[in-house]
Amino acid sequence: MPRYELGELFCGPGGIAYGAVTASIENPDYKIIHKWATDYDRDTCRTYTNNICPNRLKSVYCKDVRDLDMAGLAEIDALAFGFPCNDFSVVGERKGINGVYGPLYSYGIKALEIFRPLWFLAENVGGLRNADDGRTFIKILDDMRKAGYVVVPHLYKFEEYGVPQSRHRIIIIGTRQDLNITYRVPSPKPYSSVNNTCRNAIENPPIPYYATNHEFTRQSETVIQRLSYIKPGENAFTANLPPELQLHVKGARMSQIYKRLDPDKPAYTVTGSGGGGTHIYHWSEPRALTNRERARLQTFPDDYVFCGSKESVRKQIGMAVPCLGARIIFEAVLRSFAGISYDYTEPNINE
Repeated sequence: MPRYELGELFCGPGGIAYGAVTASIENPDYKIIHKWATDYDRDTCRTYTNNICPNRLKSVYCKDVRDLDMAGLAEIDALAFGFPCNDFSVVGERKGINGVYGPLYSYGIKALEIFRPLWFLAENVGGLRNADDGRTFIKILDDMRKAGYVVVPHLYKFEEYGVPQSRHRIIIIGTRQDLNITYRVPSPKPYSSVNNTCRNAIENPPIPYYATNHEFTRQSETVIQRLSYIKPGENAFTANLPPELQLHVKGARMSQIYKRLDPDKPAYTVTGSGGGGTHIYHWSEPRALTNRERARLQTFPDDYVFCGSKESVRKQIGMAVPCLGARIIFEAVLRSFAGISYDYTEPNINE
């Protein structure tokens, strides 16, 4: 079955989906097509629907997964679920599987048991490996195996795959045990010569002033003054700031606070939450990036329109999986099923 109908839980604004539907390999018969998706956030669902399936509005269910009648969803051949990372992220409280969001991965397991898809992709932050001293990660993998899948977890460093952003995520690919399909982690070597600097991503080609989601933040005079002392690659704590512009926030020496991009390197990780000082700052202009610039760092095309308020859009972009990274992984999945060889590397979950 070379055309795989994909269902998504926790679909977000469509980074995974866009990577899936644009995945293309040497055998054009092998494709991934959208079947259904679900997320609890209304703006996110509008963004996903408008860009991924504008002619199939009812295929996106805006509902908390805990209230979803999963058994009533259409049959699928493949499943993707980027289960919420709040309890596993190094930025959060790291409550792991005992937090509010930690147990939500179990709905992905439930979907595997109900639909028995041929393969699945699960995504989470790198901190998942260490939550609860690693016990959470072991349990999640065990539950996936018990559901009948061979699993290949790997810590993907997306900047190694041409993405203009240092973003590390655990991606687990599972293939159904009875299929005898071997998935291998695609090698980053073919992308070693890609110009993935943040300058190239943001400036080439220039973003039209009329582009959607390209509203500029009105920076305060204090922020403008502070940024004038911060060099590319520096943050509010490493720069030589005068006393009146220094930050005195206890326990908040996170490196992204008022950090300017280094134009000759990939961006640091785009995030979806956080207050002032965490919005990613231009290397030369005294301002935060626009959402469209942030979307470019996440490899969304310029005609991908995000719905909702400026802050809602910022959150959606920061929570997404880079489209390019997702596409590369999906193409490796398709090649595995098509029997087409490709460059691969050994799976690794360590930094």
